[in-house]
Amino acid sequence: MSRKKIIIGVSVLFLFPLLVMIISGGNGFLDLKRLKKERAEIVEQSRDIESKNLKLYRKVERLKNDPVFIENVARQELGMIGKDEIILKFKDG
Repeated sequence: MSRKKIIIGVSVLFLFPLLVMIISGGNGFLDLKRLKKERAEIVEQSRDIESKNLKLYRKVERLKNDPVFIENVARQELGMIGKDEIILKFKDG
């Protein structure tokens, strides 16, 4: 057997376990892939929360400054009625 073949064989024996460790070991390729997926999910959740916060901020601003909006909220969420309004309830017959 030639010296070159022996060196290649020994190199493969040492490099193969290293390759397996890089792919599947701690902090390896599989962990990197899992972490990227987790990061993408967290970024998506963050965007959803930012969107909800913006909607709530706008609603708060309207509740502070928009009388028509306040009236609509009072009617829909609190069941309030305006001045000189009469509620009519009908019995199912």
